[in-house]
Amino acid sequence: MRPGYDQKLYVLAFDHRGSFQKKFFGIDGEPDPEQTAIIADAKHLIFEGLLQAVAAGADPAVTGVLVDEQFGSNVPQQAAERGLKLAMPAERSGQSMFDFQYGEDFAAHIEALNPDFAKVLVRYNPDSDAAGNREQLAKLLRLSDWLKQHDPKFLFELLVPAEQAQLDSVGGDSERYDTELRPELMRRAIAEIQDAGIEVDVWKIEGVDARSDCEMLVSQVRSGGRDGVVCVVLGRGADDAKVDHWLTQAAPVEGFVGFAIGRSIWWDPLKAYVDGKIERAAGARKIAENYLRFVNVYERAEGRARVTS
Repeated sequence: MRPGYDQKLYVLAFDHRGSFQKKFFGIDGEPDPEQTAIIADAKHLIFEGLLQAVAAGADPAVTGVLVDEQFGSNVPQQAAERGLKLAMPAERSGQSMFDFQYGEDFAAHIEALNPDFAKVLVRYNPDSDAAGNREQLAKLLRLSDWLKQHDPKFLFELLVPAEQAQLDSVGGDSERYDTELRPELMRRAIAEIQDAGIEVDVWKIEGVDARSDCEMLVSQVRSGGRDGVVCVVLGRGADDAKVDHWLTQAAPVEGFVGFAIGRSIWWDPLKAYVDGKIERAAGARKIAENYLRFVNVYERAEGRARVTS
């Protein structure tokens, strides 16, 4: 079966684990059962916000939930029952190099929860340590080969952190790195991942500032007969103006089908709730509003003349 996905996809991402427990609750190391329950309750509030968005008109058939097994509690089951798209992470949280969350048992965990998408987050710069990149590719190939024989689609979140020499070449300016260097580095990273035999259905990629770079990335992900492969834009926790710009550049380009945004939607209202500044219902309502606003931004931009790569 050829890789790809043929629907829109608007994902609310809250599969954050290590950073979530530390930044929201100050918990280091492995949380105990009571702490796990507190974290899971906070994540359920995010899900409640998404359910409000669906009640307000978001199409459940293209509405996605990206949530982890560790703190997701019954959210995966509830999402499936409501006809939402379910994505779940396979990677160990907070690692600079990709590794499986559940080691050799990765397949059993995917099968047990039966998500629509198995997701990985991978930090991969084609100019970084070659041996480390090969090690990551070998592990990702195992997952790719397994997924080819099973139901879940492969959702691949690609991050391309700057090497010091790359950052130095733009005067240490991270914004210049994002604009001038990262798009081509992303294209090269995707090419190397594809050349390793790893077949992705949906690329979850960092936003780029120019539509021409969106076109370039689609051309790469669809190279070699991968005509059905698509991209979604991730949010990187950026402010609304920056995320709006990324969505506006991507939406009119054939091959982009939506977004997978997390912190930009739920961070502020969830923090306000955890800090006791707002009630739970108000937090869920604000999450719903933020999610629907990004859907509207994307669909308004998409309504312009589409660009074919």
